Amino acid sequence: MAHLQRTRSRLILVEGASDRAALETLARRRGLEPEIVVLGGAYAVGNYVRAASAAVELVGLCDAREEEIFRRVLEQVHVCAPDLEGELIRALGSERVEQIIDAEGELASFRTLQKQPAQRGQRLEAQLNRFLGGRSGNKERYARRFTEALDLDRVPAPLDAVLGHPDRP
Repeated sequence: MAHLQRTRSRLILVEGASDRAALETLARRRGLEPEIVVLGGAYAVGNYVRAASAAVELVGLCDAREEEIFRRVLEQVHVCAPDLEGELIRALGSERVEQIIDAEGELASFRTLQKQPAQRGQRLEAQLNRFLGGRSGNKERYARRFTEALDLDRVPAPLDAVLGHPDRP
C-alpha cells in the first residue's frame, strides 16, 4: 500500500456519511489520510466553523442546493451538482452504475422502482439517484462502491479539489 500522506492541517466538512465514505475511499486510493467531519446536515456548518480553531484550514463539500449555506461561512467550498450521487453516476456512466447495482444483488429492486408510475418517463440518471436514496444505508454503501470503481482519471472535480489533489483545481 502507498505511504499515507497526512493532511491534518486541512479539515473537510461534509453534509453526510455518504460524502465521507466517498472521500475516504478516494483518499485511500490516492494515498491521502484527510480528516473529515460529518455535519449531519448543511445547517450545522455555521456552528462548526465558529467553534473551529483558526489554525485549521476548513474546506467544504456540499450538494448544489446547500451551496449558499456553506458559502456564508466558508471560503473554500466544492460543490457536487446536483449532488454526490449525480457526480458519481456521471463519472461512471449509467451502464457501469447498473453493473455495480447488479453485483450487489439489487438490480431487480432497481427494475421494480423503474416500473413505478412516478419513475416512468424519468431520465435513467434520476431513477438511479432515487434508487440510491430509497433505502437506508444505500447512499453510503454505493458511494464507497462507486468510488472504488472510478477510473482515477475520471474522478469528479469537486472530490479531487476538496482533497487538495495537486493535479486538479
